[in-house]
Amino acid sequence: MSLHRRRRALASGWFARVTTQWRTILWLTIVWVMLWGDLSWGNVLAGVILGFAVITFFPLPSIAARGKLRPWPFTVLVARFVSDLVVASFQVSLLALTPRHTPRGAVVGVRLRNPSDIYLTITAELSSLVPGSIVVEAHRLTGMLYLHVLDVEAAGGVEKVRADTLALEARVLHALASNDELRAAGLYRDPATREVAEA
Repeated sequence: MSLHRRRRALASGWFARVTTQWRTILWLTIVWVMLWGDLSWGNVLAGVILGFAVITFFPLPSIAARGKLRPWPFTVLVARFVSDLVVASFQVSLLALTPRHTPRGAVVGVRLRNPSDIYLTITAELSSLVPGSIVVEAHRLTGMLYLHVLDVEAAGGVEKVRADTLALEARVLHALASNDELRAAGLYRDPATREVAEA
């Protein structure tokens, strides 16, 4: 008996795989139509067939995730990411237009609070998408991210880079993780305790 219903469905055959992953087929169809740039019955049908083929012949392993989407923290995560993206783009552009300044790059290691595959991946992707830093290595077992920072001094130093990465992970966890995962990471805020503190 499998503990994960989705994993059991994936192992039971192509029909169960298609019925449990219809959202993936839909998403692949949308991507296919967007790549062709033409919304037609032929393109939609080709996208469905392609999605079906991908799910059937190249199944991805299931990831056990117990989290839940929290709308307000998710909005904060997206808004802060867009803000960081704009600010960092401006800073990198300014750095490129200042030829006399030589940036001092460095690789900074950050140990995340939750080494779960899904949260580690989201944190790594959001870190890499912001100009000026890119994840060069990630260790699943230890939960370590190694980021190459273009200009450590402009970023506020090594400790500031670590603090910013941990703050990003905290926003990801508050937006997507379960209460148990937040407790394990030391980030859970009990609503009853908060109400007593505010009173």
